[in-house]
Amino acid sequence: MLLVLDVGNTNITLGVFNDDKLEATFRMTTKIPRTSDEYGIIVRDLLQHNQIEVSDILAVVISSVVPNVMHSLTSAIIKYIHVTPLIVAPGVKTGIRIATENPRQIGADRIVDAVGAYELYGGPVIVIDYGTATTYDLVDASGAFAAGVTAPGIRTSAKALWEEAAKLPEIEICRPKSILAQETISSMQAGLIFGQIGQCEYIIRHMKQECGYENVKVVATGGLGKIIAAETDDIDVYDPNLTLQGMRLIYEKQK
Repeated sequence: MLLVLDVGNTNITLGVFNDDKLEATFRMTTKIPRTSDEYGIIVRDLLQHNQIEVSDILAVVISSVVPNVMHSLTSAIIKYIHVTPLIVAPGVKTGIRIATENPRQIGADRIVDAVGAYELYGGPVIVIDYGTATTYDLVDASGAFAAGVTAPGIRTSAKALWEEAAKLPEIEICRPKSILAQETISSMQAGLIFGQIGQCEYIIRHMKQECGYENVKVVATGGLGKIIAAETDDIDVYDPNLTLQGMRLIYEKQK
């Protein structure tokens, strides 16, 4: 079995593959400092809770945008899973050529998403990841990472509202009944959700216009992306496991 770990700014998402079948997924928070022993015990317990034996894990792939957790996390995998992980980084074969001005500035999460979207859905493709940041990346017909847009994530924007405006409360992020809000909570929800939909449609439209490709497929992922994808026809596919699938595909390319 293959264990993949997507280390984001907010959560670490883990998935276990049996060949190309995703058997289980689980999460832990990124922002709590942990030792290698704490990571190791948590990962081991999560596996066992999902009826997966540690001895069944034959390979591990890690994609990370949080450098300061990597030493402890990598040590935990070696010590408790008994596997040296493959880290998605420059030099690792991905099948995606980075055609931007500074390829090393492209985060591992965006590369993994690009691999997943291109391999599973073909190119050209725009892949959107609704995470701490909302990213829009263009992979051309040849499989080259051609361009990207970075915007504040939905939860990041929400947090800025209630932390910076004294009278605005912390709210649940969901679609309100109407954009014609009549009280504070639904007015914030309307601004966050409908504002994100408008941003999404505008950026997609202009990326398509400027790249010149016809029939560009748009694939979205990320937890809150499900809300946006349900509200717009500009997103063709919502795949919650795209990042995990991208790591699996990268692992397959190393063989």
